[in-house]
Amino acid sequence: MVKAVARDELKRENWLRIVARESGRSYKQMRVAVLEFLDADVFNITPDSCIAFLDPLIVSWDVDLASFGLEIVLNRKIAPAHLRKLEFVEREAGEPSDREHGLREFLKDRSLSADATPEEVEFLQQLPSQNGRQPTALYYYRELQNLRDPVHFRRK
Repeated sequence: MVKAVARDELKRENWLRIVARESGRSYKQMRVAVLEFLDADVFNITPDSCIAFLDPLIVSWDVDLASFGLEIVLNRKIAPAHLRKLEFVEREAGEPSDREHGLREFLKDRSLSADATPEEVEFLQQLPSQNGRQPTALYYYRELQNLRDPVHFRRK
């Protein structure tokens, strides 16, 4: 989440100056710290890099141990969105995840999915991810039509 903010805002010189002022560092020091932070992965990030960048960015955070929810309040001067929520949520087997938003839309739209059988819906739920892209409700409708088209399948 923090890397996304840094990546989006890095091009703005004024943003870097604000972060530098908030952290008590010079513009050049902050630019180096942000670049090092963006280049590092979770296994190689240094404590200094975290302190230099995260300290001025995060105002507060709260963890709900019952749900593993994390609520983070970001510095309004630095981050465009000041409140972020991350949650770890248990789901039932077969329940669509957030990346299957298009499938949920398809199932809600009765004009598209009214005659879909449980077996067809199960088939649509099993479709592989599209390389990080999010399929739309229309995508699932077209997949359903392809599944039903006898031209696409041979009889045994």
